[in-house]
Amino acid sequence: MKQLFAPLRRRFTTARWRTRLTLWIAATVAGLCVVMFARLADLALALFAQVTAGRGWLTLLLTPALGMLVVFLTRRYFPGSEGSGIPQVIAATRLSAAGKPVGGLISLRIALAKVGLGTLALSGGFSAGREGPSVQVAASLMHAAHRFLPNNRVVRVQDMILAGGAAGIAAAFNTPLAGIAFAVEELGRKLETRTSGILLSTIILCGMISIGVQGDYNYFGRLNAVADSRAIILPVLTLGLLCGLLGGLFSLLLLLPQRYGHHALWRWRAAHPVWFAGICGLVVASLGWATGGLSFGSGYGVTNDIINHGQSIPWYSAPARFMATLATYFSGIPGGIFAPSLAVGAALGGNVAQLFDLGAQPIIALCMAGFLAAVTQSPITSAIIVMEMIDSHGMVISLMAVALIAKAVSSRLGPELYQQLALGYWRRAQQSVPDSTGALTSKRAK
Repeated sequence: MKQLFAPLRRRFTTARWRTRLTLWIAATVAGLCVVMFARLADLALALFAQVTAGRGWLTLLLTPALGMLVVFLTRRYFPGSEGSGIPQVIAATRLSAAGKPVGGLISLRIALAKVGLGTLALSGGFSAGREGPSVQVAASLMHAAHRFLPNNRVVRVQDMILAGGAAGIAAAFNTPLAGIAFAVEELGRKLETRTSGILLSTIILCGMISIGVQGDYNYFGRLNAVADSRAIILPVLTLGLLCGLLGGLFSLLLLLPQRYGHHALWRWRAAHPVWFAGICGLVVASLGWATGGLSFGSGYGVTNDIINHGQSIPWYSAPARFMATLATYFSGIPGGIFAPSLAVGAALGGNVAQLFDLGAQPIIALCMAGFLAAVTQSPITSAIIVMEMIDSHGMVISLMAVALIAKAVSSRLGPELYQQLALGYWRRAQQSVPDSTGALTSKRAK
């Protein structure tokens, strides 16, 4: 019997196969963690809705209090877990390629905090998504798995980080193709032969885990959007320009703390981050209370109602979500902007659909892709994410066109959001050294 299984044992214990098994196990764990994060986020949003139902005044206390608690825990015990998570992964990829430590940007400690504190923030009604944080969580897990490879020089650290980040997007949106596009557009900017195999296998496995646990679901539901190729030309041009201007403005506003850190407001924020988070939480609560809850949470529920049930929404839904997401981001809690950006686009599309003789569904799809592309300046990823929700393939070219136009307009207004934020993290990491917990501490403080 031993002689019968000896060839198999020799084959599967080689360094090549041990490398594959390590990568597959890590990808499986990453996929499960992203799915768990999705489930926790849904529970947090449902809990917030249940607790505050019929008690709108309670949000004026609950949201600021939870925001202050989350930011206190983030700053005190889990530095590096604040914000979206995508800029941190981009910066970590560059730092690891240069042989620099990345423990202050991606680690198991940060991954745990991203899930826990991000869920806690959503239970307070903050306008944040779990997609960007999922990128950082998956990248942290894949980075941690690198040490278990039999020969860690076969697969580079930056390749593991890149594969994990792309897999995070794929599992969060249930769209493997979007994960590949995101890796090319944002995380790596180029794929090498050695990277592509790791990337594809990791994304596919994470996607399989997501589908196996949650089923073949659509992120915001299903858009029954069918549009004539000629009738859609004017909406594509108009909405590409409109979404490009609004998304570019949104991106510029998100960069204010980085670009104007010397301003009194941002200096006060740096000196009193917990109190600042409380003020931002009060802004989020006030907007939600004034709009009847339309701007609370990540926007999944409202957007789902717009897409699947044709629910009409008031004109102030998109501006309220716009401002609530800004306040959420400025607060410093762990949370992303992908889902809120799609929610702004859906609300905007629902409001302007009557201006075009095309039907609401195609206009909503165009605005979702256009606004997200303008904010992130990642047109291919944005178009693919929305494309996955559409029954008709007739809008594929239209979605790509509106995303490219919006990106072109947005790029005239300012730099790429994630790349600019990543540059800030990269510069701070260059001036810091890791302490005993892996967090980055200023060299001057040392």
